[in-house]
Amino acid sequence: MPHFQLVPLEEATRLARASSHRPQLLQEYASFIRNLGPGEAGKLAPSDGETSMAIRRRLTAAAKQLGKEIQSRRDGEAVYFWVKTGTRRRGRPPKAR
Repeated sequence: MPHFQLVPLEEATRLARASSHRPQLLQEYASFIRNLGPGEAGKLAPSDGETSMAIRRRLTAAAKQLGKEIQSRRDGEAVYFWVKTGTRRRGRPPKAR
């Protein structure tokens, strides 16, 4: 069962304003993806308090906003990423009529 607690409204709104940082982060990650040319890859290393999984999650969200599909790999703490090329589909091909 969750623990319920009453808090002042100003505390709750202050926390809500702090979460508005995400769109700015996604724009930054989108610019990383836009800067990639064909045959290029990017490398991101987490700063203090950040994880490589968070970086991958943000990269995927930013790529989705841009309408692109990316591939990413972790090597230790560093995250390598590149834009996928081609339109390979998963699954069984459609039947011929």
